[in-house]
Amino acid sequence: MKLSIVTTLYNSSSFVREFHRRASAAAAALTQDYELIFVNDGSADNSLEIALSLHASDAHVRIVDLSRNFGHHKAIMTGLAHASGDLVFLIDSDLEEAPEWLANFHEVLLRSSADVVYGVQERRKGGLFERVSGALYYTAIELLLEMPIPRNIVTARLMKRRYVEHLVRHRDRETNLAALWMITGFSQVPIAVNKLSRAATTYTLRKRVSVFVNAVTSFSNRPLIYIFYLGGFIVTTSMAYGGWLIWQELHGGIGIPGWASLIVSIWFLGGVTIFCVGVIGIYVAKVFMETKDRPYTIVRAAYGLESRVDESGNRPEHSLEIQRLER
Repeated sequence: MKLSIVTTLYNSSSFVREFHRRASAAAAALTQDYELIFVNDGSADNSLEIALSLHASDAHVRIVDLSRNFGHHKAIMTGLAHASGDLVFLIDSDLEEAPEWLANFHEVLLRSSADVVYGVQERRKGGLFERVSGALYYTAIELLLEMPIPRNIVTARLMKRRYVEHLVRHRDRETNLAALWMITGFSQVPIAVNKLSRAATTYTLRKRVSVFVNAVTSFSNRPLIYIFYLGGFIVTTSMAYGGWLIWQELHGGIGIPGWASLIVSIWFLGGVTIFCVGVIGIYVAKVFMETKDRPYTIVRAAYGLESRVDESGNRPEHSLEIQRLER
């Protein structure tokens, strides 16, 4: 298999047929030896039925049907684990990212001898809220992650086989795909793209905060280090203030003690304590989830991929590779 195109479906019925037509044309322009893998991430509409009809009429189409909605990032990792191409093109199916990018990505990959070519938006799509929140997100990520995520990175990327094989070895239950892409390493080259904005973003402020917290606590221990420094700063400041009060008392200038400063200090120290305990609690929860060793997705059915999966829906060769590495 020369080329695998991997995408996910979640209530994507209005895009599936058009995506299939355009992605098939882009793949056929490079090679006739390709596969198009749809991962149905628990769609509530008829996305799966449409994909099945495409599978019946097109031998290139493969389908991985998950037992429920596991989330975009985990669905992508499942699709990549089932891809067998020497090159793997990952892209969203909502057509905000153009399947026709494949030709340009392939040209850059050959010219640069890189392992990965990934897309970065020249100008972030969306309205004011999306652009501002995105800028704040990446600024905070740069401060908190040891290996920052490129700004305005998109899903679309063309990857060589050896990179994909190492990428899918990550078994994180709390997945942040952009961070996994970067920590996997290899030679990665960005390319500027113009991503469309077909609809209002589904990433609310709450979801953005959740993604940010997950990315930081899954890939960095810097918040714990910052908590240490914060505690040291508070202790040092308190000792300095205590010394100043003693000096004032010895010189008779302390005046009448007020309750306001006492209340403010109690609220401040109480808030700092609760915040720090909360951050530590998030890390403990991460350890708790990872030690359960649950599969991050469950495959209900695979169409056109039967020879590649075992009864649990995983690729047997992938499982064997993991066991060999662990030994």
